Amino acid sequence: MNRLQGKTALITGAARGIGATIAKAYIDEGANVAIADINLDAATKTAHDLGSCATAVYMDVCNKDSIDKAVQEVIKHFGGIDILINNAGVFDMAPILEISRESYDRIFEINVAGTLFTLQAVAQHMVNEKKPGKIINMASQAGRRGEALVGVYCATKAAVISLTQSAGLDLIKYGINVNAIAPGVVDGDHWDGVDALFAKYENRPIGEKKRLVGEAVPYGRMGTAEDLTGMAIFLANAESDYVVAQTFNVDGGNWMS
Repeated sequence: MNRLQGKTALITGAARGIGATIAKAYIDEGANVAIADINLDAATKTAHDLGSCATAVYMDVCNKDSIDKAVQEVIKHFGGIDILINNAGVFDMAPILEISRESYDRIFEINVAGTLFTLQAVAQHMVNEKKPGKIINMASQAGRRGEALVGVYCATKAAVISLTQSAGLDLIKYGINVNAIAPGVVDGDHWDGVDALFAKYENRPIGEKKRLVGEAVPYGRMGTAEDLTGMAIFLANAESDYVVAQTFNVDGGNWMS
């Protein structure tokens, strides 16, 4: 349908997984896409696989200079940025009494500060150019509630939801829509690591937690990265112009709000 024809999207953490899948969906809709990642080799391979409408750019979301440099590189390469997806993120878990300051600092720095300052850099470009834009933050069902072993990660995703509301209300006067997607349990390499941590802390066999959470989804299975692309396309095109500061659950019915 080419709903994103002529648009340029910057997607962070897009060398693999959800980010790479959304990048492909955007290109199929006519967009150019910048694959931003701290792993430039992986980003370069992904961009190569996606074709001439994709380019790779190094970005460390923990470093504001790196964010600013990457944004400028994308603007120089494609002529501007119309869409940002803040997808870069990390996960860790531990009982409350075992959370380390190092883990806390790292998760908040990437998941919250990285989201904020990448959003800020791209929004500033949009404001300077007096052009409307779409900013999509990746939240999580974990941001809707606490979990005994996942306190810090849940807190970061709750912060992303709150930041989406504040930024959405502040930036809509410039024609910039800020919204978020809250996935549920999404199958892939990421969840293999999550499963291993649950196995450690809940004394389960490898694979059991993953099986149980999949069976518990009302839809009947874990999600896939492809399940998120419809919402990502909707929030990036003109159909969502009147949608402001919202977080949409795409989770097979796990959470209702």
